[in-house]
Amino acid sequence: MRNLYYQDRCLWAKTMAMFLQERQLDQLDCENLIKEIENMSGREKSSLESNLEILLIHLLKWKYQPNKRTNSWYRSIVEHRKRIHKAFRTSPSLKRHFEEVLTDVYQDSRKMASVETMLDIQIFPLDNPFSREQILNPDFPPQ
Repeated sequence: MRNLYYQDRCLWAKTMAMFLQERQLDQLDCENLIKEIENMSGREKSSLESNLEILLIHLLKWKYQPNKRTNSWYRSIVEHRKRIHKAFRTSPSLKRHFEEVLTDVYQDSRKMASVETMLDIQIFPLDNPFSREQILNPDFPPQ
């Protein structure tokens, strides 16, 4: 079974699920199952951070380049908020991770907003100007 993990991960996963359903526990590739389960959490956290970064970039652009606002920025804000809320619904423990990474993700977002807008980075505040509530509020900021 261990070779199958490296040859065809999708087939390996289906096979592991079948073994679990049929209670054939002696057939399980426990080493790789453990690794995959541990990696699931990391992927969810990484996805949350990515969605948060994109959301913050567009919120910064929206706030500091009001004359260049576009519908695509608005759609991005709506879409990435939706993804974050969905992540919180399916994995409520990600709310804690959101709080833990917000400051660092903001710093990355600040840099990217500067690159994307070609504005001096000093235009964007060193400290996150958006509260958690504003970041997650579907009615903020677009008007």
